[in-house]
Formats: sequence, structure tokens, C-alpha cells
Amino acid sequence: MSLNIKYLPNYHYKEIHLLKVVGTAEEIMSAILNYQTEDDFFFRWAIALREIPARLFSSTDQLISQPPFSFNNFTLLEQTSHEVAFGLVGQFWKKDYGQIPISDAESFLAFKAPDNAKLVLYFKLDQDHKDFYVTTETRILCLSSKSLAKFRPYWYLIRPISGIIRYRLLRQIQKNVYKSK
Repeated sequence: MSLNIKYLPNYHYKEIHLLKVVGTAEEIMSAILNYQTEDDFFFRWAIALREIPARLFSSTDQLISQPPFSFNNFTLLEQTSHEVAFGLVGQFWKKDYGQIPISDAESFLAFKAPDNAKLVLYFKLDQDHKDFYVTTETRILCLSSKSLAKFRPYWYLIRPISGIIRYRLLRQIQKNVYKSK
């Protein structure tokens, strides 16, 4: 069973992107695991724009203590030689993402608090002869009808930007593999 199905077999929304990456499975997996959102200007710009309300309407202490949202917000759920899954839970439509920290895969699977959503960011390497194709799939499950109603408009607003970010993420992984040679 693939990791995306293991951690989120049912979902309300998903987004899939694919890119050919030249390298070994080890190089590609290392590039995925070491990816830094801070390296992408577009990601930083999109998150800064997304976080304007939180930064305008938060106390100074919260503003200083809260780093911008990044790949570091995700929890590594599981990794194999050709797959990796990251998880996130919370109320993503809130100005502060309503993120609830999860420590590990068991916590992610056990999380069932209504009015929240669960998200899996999944990467898979498929080999075609000597070439690898990296697929990224994002799945979101809303844990109640209330969270689904709140997430739906947020998803339609951020989905185009999310797609651009996922494509750029794959391109950066490709560049990082090339740089490591």
C-alpha cells in the first residue's frame, strides 16, 4: 500500500504534479528531504502575502515568535526508498493556519478532532528505464461538515498558487539533484 493511501485513504481534495528528474533514487530522495522553502522566492512571496492578515492583527510578541510557514511545519510520517509522506493538521483557513502540532505518524493517524483538516504531502519516485519521475500528491481531508464548509472557499482561493508552488518545488528538487553531481 502506498504511503498516501496509508495515511489518508479518504480525502475531499487532492492535487497531483509530476516531473522527470535525472538522478539516482538516493539523490532524488535526499533532494526531497532536504528541500528548503526558503530557497524559493515565489514561495516566500506567496506565504508573506497569505500571512499579511495574521501579521497585521497579531500582537508584537506573536509576530516575532512565529516564523513564516514553511516545509518545516510538516511532520515526516514515513519514508521508504521510493516514497515519503509528510503530514499537517489544523484549520488551514484561519489566519494563523490553526496548526496543531503532531509528533509522529501515530499521532497523525489518531487525530480526529472535528472542525479540523488533515493534509498529506506525498512524494513518489517511479522509474522508467533509467529515468525517474517524481510525483507529488497533496490530499486534504476535512474532519467535519463544518471544516469542509470553511475549507472549501479557502481551497479554491489558494489552489492555483498551491499548484504553482508544487511545480516549483519539483523543479527545485530537479535543480538540487543536478547541483549535487
